[in-house]
Amino acid sequence: MGTPGTLLGMSELVVRLWRLYHTPKGKRMFRYTMVSVISTLVSVTVLGLVYGVFQWWTEVPSTLFANVVATVPSYYLNRSWAWGKTGRSHVRREVLPFWGLSIAGMLLSIVTSTEARNIGLAHFAHHHTIRTLLVLGANLMAFGVLWVVKFLVFNRLFHVSPVSEDAELVEVSP
Repeated sequence: MGTPGTLLGMSELVVRLWRLYHTPKGKRMFRYTMVSVISTLVSVTVLGLVYGVFQWWTEVPSTLFANVVATVPSYYLNRSWAWGKTGRSHVRREVLPFWGLSIAGMLLSIVTSTEARNIGLAHFAHHHTIRTLLVLGANLMAFGVLWVVKFLVFNRLFHVSPVSEDAELVEVSP
């Protein structure tokens, strides 16, 4: 493998990622990532509207509302698209753990949005746009922290069938 940071190293990384994508685990990781991108866009858009544009609520209720709104499509997209589950959801094995982790993320985002509020009021009291950017950044950071943990847990919750090592090592020509 080439020296890290070189063009050769980057091309080898792209090839490895391309090969990973063509495995069941790689496809699941890609789809989970795309669901995270979608739910993040929903959350940021709703937060930007209710706090930044319309100024309906303060930082904390706005953050909570935006994250609850984004959690609904996140659950359904993760369950059906990322992990391929169909049929009725199992409340104890799927719904409750999903919402438990989502609530943990919301609590963390409340803590970070409260801190963003304090920083914003202390340094940018008359600049609502800057305070909005701080709250949006705090929300992104909070959910970024939980992203990997949620992937590992959801991988167990929505597990459909075991994937053999041979199936994961499928070689695909670049």
